[in-house]
Amino acid sequence: MKKQTVKVLSLLVVSGALATGCKLLKDVDYVATPNPLEMHGDSVRVKVDITFPSKGIHKKAAAEITPMLGSHALKPIRVQGEKATGNGDVIQYKAGGKVTYTDVIAYSPDMEVSELNITGKVYKGTKEKGDIPQTKIADATIITPLLVNKDFKVVIAKDAFERVTEENFNSQINYLKGKSDVRSNELREDDIKLFEAFLANAQSDAKVAVKSINVTGYASPEGEEDKNNTLSTDRANAAKEASMKIAKKAENEGAQGDIYVVKGSGEDYTGFKAALQADTKMNEDDKNLVLRVLETISNSTEREQAMRDMGKTFSYLDKNIFPALRRAEMVVVYDQTGFSDEELVALSTSNPDTLTVEELLFTAALSTDLNEQLRVYKIAEEKFPNDYRTANNVGAILYKQNKASEAKAQFEKANGIEDNVISKNNLGAIAGLEGDRTKAMDLLNQASGAGDEVNYNKGILDIQNGDYASAVSNLGSEASFNKALAEMLNGSAASVDGTIDGSADAESAQGYYLKAVAAARQDNLQGIISNLKSAFAKDGSFKAKAKKDREFIKYLENASFTAIL
Repeated sequence: MKKQTVKVLSLLVVSGALATGCKLLKDVDYVATPNPLEMHGDSVRVKVDITFPSKGIHKKAAAEITPMLGSHALKPIRVQGEKATGNGDVIQYKAGGKVTYTDVIAYSPDMEVSELNITGKVYKGTKEKGDIPQTKIADATIITPLLVNKDFKVVIAKDAFERVTEENFNSQINYLKGKSDVRSNELREDDIKLFEAFLANAQSDAKVAVKSINVTGYASPEGEEDKNNTLSTDRANAAKEASMKIAKKAENEGAQGDIYVVKGSGEDYTGFKAALQADTKMNEDDKNLVLRVLETISNSTEREQAMRDMGKTFSYLDKNIFPALRRAEMVVVYDQTGFSDEELVALSTSNPDTLTVEELLFTAALSTDLNEQLRVYKIAEEKFPNDYRTANNVGAILYKQNKASEAKAQFEKANGIEDNVISKNNLGAIAGLEGDRTKAMDLLNQASGAGDEVNYNKGILDIQNGDYASAVSNLGSEASFNKALAEMLNGSAASVDGTIDGSADAESAQGYYLKAVAAARQDNLQGIISNLKSAFAKDGSFKAKAKKDREFIKYLENASFTAIL
């Protein structure tokens, strides 16, 4: 904004009787910067350079100068001649001098259309000799930062839904000691029957795609190690052959082909240790002794001998533990395709109990209707109350429906379930709406990692706090009204048009209005006129604002400008 110089010419302050004609104060020059005054961070900073010419103040005179912003008196400043008594800034009589006055005052709405005036009193010694006439030195106040959109953004917690997941189906065949032939009774076991049913279903179910069948053979940890290695391989091959016969019976052609991965794993010490630890009937001292042998003796022959030397304990192992280790495991690895979008939406209404929390969260996001999203998120919250995402997302939709108090309760509930950065951001957005900028920024600082919304919300607070460089940074690369506002307030009015044109406000009333303000800051009258016309056409209330906006004060007597008002 421009500087304005106000010179009080031959300001005569004389004695009460006006008899002496003594000039105590004259030709004082006042320059307010900026002019008009500007509001930033809820405050108006006032700076006035007061210049006294040679012989501008009597040697024994003093002046108490009080700036007035509208009806608000700022702190006074005392300036005195070189021989005056008291505490004040001293000005030499012949040389003159300069004093810079500064003050900060909290902004109030009555300051929007007002003036900065100076007034005060002049003294000689201790006697008051007259008043300094009230004199305008600047206009007030530019309040463009108040255009900021308080559109704080909340974050919806994401689902971990996967349409296609890799799954396993397990079954096993057990063998007699030292044998690898598959007994007929093993093929009548329940898990083998389920294996056959699975293969039959996989053949007809388009949502099941078998990728491989991994067959692994094992031997119990007694006998010669080399023989057990061979035995485990033989068991795996026998299980493969049995599996292929089962697949043929199930009419699953794919499971009869080249999808098998077969290997022998030798003596199963890992399974042995797990079975020992799970056994509840074995004497604990005996169990610990066997576990100690497994952990301290690495040679398999010595380890087996140590166990055989335990007598009854080894007999217990041979009867109760080892038989389950003599086996081949068949693991079908397959891709399972979940419900389609249409099926998920239908089930969320007809049978939501069949859906997982991930499916419900995903289903809610399929709709663009806030009421439908809220319905599904509430189902998720009822079914899965210990998952913070469900409570948070209910709150996010309530927030978007302008139900801030209800949303706040949900965000607090979510963060109580699990302290998390997403709900912290959302609580920060609520605090921002409530006007508690300190609390909002504290919460947002704790929300790092929740998403781009965190920095956007910080950018709003930065504008309100008058930290425009930080606002530009936090508002990121995405074009928005607030980003354009921050750029202009940070000194880049030329960037406003491009940012607004790339944003959702390219054709909004507030977008055009901000472009008009930017044009005024670049002394572009045509830009002011065309953009204000567009703003008024979209929203007539901007006409009343433009009439009093100090951004346009230098154009108030311009015929083209006044014509559109």
